[in-house]
Amino acid sequence: MPSSRTTSVVAVAVAVVGGVLLNPLPVREAGVPTVSVAQPAAPAPPPPVVLTPEEIEARVVPVIVTLVADSGLVDTAGTGIVLTPDGVVLTNHHVIDGALDISAVTLADGADYVVDVLGYDSSRDIAVLQLQGADSLPTATLATSPATRIGDPVTAVGNAEGNGYPVAARGFVTDVGQSITARSSTDGSRNRLSGLIEVDAAVRPGDSGGPLVDATATVIGVNTAGNADSDPSTPPPAQPRSYAVPITTAMAVVDQVRAGRTSSTVHLGDTALLGINVTNNERGAEVLWVGIGTPADDAGLEIGSIITDFDGAPVRSSTELSERMNTKHPGDTVSVVWLDDRGQSQAATIVLDEGPPR
Repeated sequence: MPSSRTTSVVAVAVAVVGGVLLNPLPVREAGVPTVSVAQPAAPAPPPPVVLTPEEIEARVVPVIVTLVADSGLVDTAGTGIVLTPDGVVLTNHHVIDGALDISAVTLADGADYVVDVLGYDSSRDIAVLQLQGADSLPTATLATSPATRIGDPVTAVGNAEGNGYPVAARGFVTDVGQSITARSSTDGSRNRLSGLIEVDAAVRPGDSGGPLVDATATVIGVNTAGNADSDPSTPPPAQPRSYAVPITTAMAVVDQVRAGRTSSTVHLGDTALLGINVTNNERGAEVLWVGIGTPADDAGLEIGSIITDFDGAPVRSSTELSERMNTKHPGDTVSVVWLDDRGQSQAATIVLDEGPPR
């Protein structure tokens, strides 16, 4: 990709009026002559040490965890990257989406942990977890700048196929800055992601949330999507294409969550539950489904109701309603206005329940 170059020229001048210098030249006094001594240039940093595949895996495996997210209907397997000794872990949002319980096993020592969700950003497919009671865990080495280049060798490591042990997939960076529509292998939901690293390593289900590392075992991305076929009866694709969220993008979400700053896309802590699924309608957000016994059900919302106002602000789409819900927490009280099946306006004050991450 061509890059633009900008050359800056700084001019330094001495002002002259009528041929007379306004700033007279200094006059050297007689005496010992002045000698300028050139300072030696700082030594160049040593080149990075390129590791063998076995050395890369030996460094990466101890800093990942295998994850199992239980939604009550299906278990989702994934991978996480250990960021801090006390158990802050980075993974994909789609790994824990809808989970009622999440458990982790550290590959450093095989210890089991119950997992709390600290926060997430579904728009960037990033989630931040906490292993309860973790201490003195080895941590991953992360890249601090987006220096990934096409042709760089990479290795994806994860809980491939959810078997509970690490599998490495090697390849090369084939493109950067890519946009895709990712489809969940569990519920078929779709999410548009951009700014991704594309690689030809065969990333498989279960690898999601695991590290994509360079030749020095430094994490450059979070494995997010791949087209490697998990059916052993079918041949693998001739040219695997897999995608990772750059680690700098992921860490921006981590830093925001750990700083306690919510936004329209970043949610902190437990997830609030209204109890509905909605779609776009020209008048607001139309209800497609209402959970029995949920706050929405108790308030009288029904399939076909159109929400026009949430917590004192107009609702013009399902996205707007989702963004407003993203800032709420269990126990919050909100006002909801909707149109019923007769087109009559209804209103209620609703206390939000606790639900799974969404």
